[in-house]
Amino acid sequence: MSSQERWCVVTGGRGFAARHLVEMLISYEMYCVRIADLAPSIRLEQYEEEGPLGKALKVGRAQYVSADLRDKTQVLKAFQGAEVVFHMAAPDSSINNYNLQRSVNVEGTKNVIESCVALQVNRLIYTSSPSVVFDGVHGIINGDESLSYPVKHNDFYSATKAEGEALVLKANGEKGLLTCCIRPSSIFGPGDRLLVPSLVTAARAGKSKFIIGDGNNMYDFTYVGNVAHAHICAERALASKGPVAEKASGQAYFITNMEPIKFWDFMSIILEGLGYERPRIKIPAVVMMPIAHLVEFIYRILAPYGMKVPQLTPSRIRLLSCDRTFSCSKAVDRLGYSPIVSLQEGLEKTIESYSHLRAEQQPRKDRQSKIHRYLGGGRVADVLLWKDEKQSLATILILLAFYYNFVASGYSMIATICKLFLLVAVFLYIHANLPERIFGCTIEKVPVSAFHCSVEKTNRAALSVVTQWNTAVDVFKTLCRGGDWMLFLKVAVALVIVGLLSAISFQRLYLSGILIMFSAFYIYDKKEDEIDGIISRITNSRSTPKSE
Repeated sequence: MSSQERWCVVTGGRGFAARHLVEMLISYEMYCVRIADLAPSIRLEQYEEEGPLGKALKVGRAQYVSADLRDKTQVLKAFQGAEVVFHMAAPDSSINNYNLQRSVNVEGTKNVIESCVALQVNRLIYTSSPSVVFDGVHGIINGDESLSYPVKHNDFYSATKAEGEALVLKANGEKGLLTCCIRPSSIFGPGDRLLVPSLVTAARAGKSKFIIGDGNNMYDFTYVGNVAHAHICAERALASKGPVAEKASGQAYFITNMEPIKFWDFMSIILEGLGYERPRIKIPAVVMMPIAHLVEFIYRILAPYGMKVPQLTPSRIRLLSCDRTFSCSKAVDRLGYSPIVSLQEGLEKTIESYSHLRAEQQPRKDRQSKIHRYLGGGRVADVLLWKDEKQSLATILILLAFYYNFVASGYSMIATICKLFLLVAVFLYIHANLPERIFGCTIEKVPVSAFHCSVEKTNRAALSVVTQWNTAVDVFKTLCRGGDWMLFLKVAVALVIVGLLSAISFQRLYLSGILIMFSAFYIYDKKEDEIDGIISRITNSRSTPKSE
């Protein structure tokens, strides 16, 4: 088919899946391709300059137009003379911001539909998501298009994508416009800037060892080339006219590689292919949820100061621990879709394309972090910063056991101390009477010296107490002399904070302390430079005088 004077538009044309669709359209010579995206101009990667896209731009078979879907005037300009629109633009799904998601996925989609109708565009193919039928609670096994939208979605991205999809399906047949929606499941492949890079970042930080949930949840992944192929299948079906177009239009279609796999097996293949350790430590999703909520709360506060979108969010925890497989029978029947790249071949291509992220090519971070040094750089620091996952988990379990047996028990302070000493005495007595070896394992005895306090240690402890006392006395002397308002402010703020903390029950304070110690320190350890940069920007913005 000649593409002479026949144009199609790809919104969000510089996105991951959209780039592959653009190249496929150009390679098939079906249409001249107009790429619409937010950037003021197009910047090609080296491989793109030398490939079909670069050549097409040079000879005029491809164009780039800067367009914000939220501005209808810009949308109308981008769609001029187009026969087909592939609407693939959407914000980052990990940004759980309602106003942003709605402005693009709903209001922007309205502008796309109205512009297609006004300019008599023949066909509109909308890139939706399987998440439009996912409530974040119940897993989906071999789900088909009969599934309805849930009352409450997993996040704002899913909710607004569902609204946008409904608008596109409703517009089918309006003044000759034929529409359909494609729901590709978990896209992967070369050029992905989210899945593989985030996996490698986690592996470099030692976080790829963890499996969230039981590790048996099944998933459907879709190679990005198959996603592009599905869009073309949909366009060809709508262009066929007659019974084929009538049967295909006004419908939504799940698109997968049609090869379900355990989610964590898929991740392991990629990690091991790049030379990293596969996940092996299972953590229940209910344990991760409070931490994820805390991370999301921190992000909401610090996002205006440049904090990047966190990978650990409540919606993502649900996605990582649930079953999500879908049937492609409807797409096969009505669109003629079938995968052109197998799951194994897709994984091989993906791993090969990220050879620069292989473990042996990554620089090693040998220096200790700032927070590690502040925590003493010893065993306590290693436990709080999750350097040894087993010790950290064991410590949390011990602290929680202490909480339920002593803090939350309602005993008086004296009764609690007596109970604690009794527990220690029973443990030491049993431990002392154990044989030196059990089932081939050596039992290390607790030496008496572990309880002995030397004169040197006693002197140091006493000196530390006296030093702190003298420091406090010096502070009060300075306050008595007056003049140092900054010192007064520090003391006042410290006393207010202590007063507020004292109003909180010890039980809540204890649990909050555990959560903060094992999450806040760890987050700062991994995001030290980023958090320091945010703090620096906040400080500078407050200290910089406003111009008159």
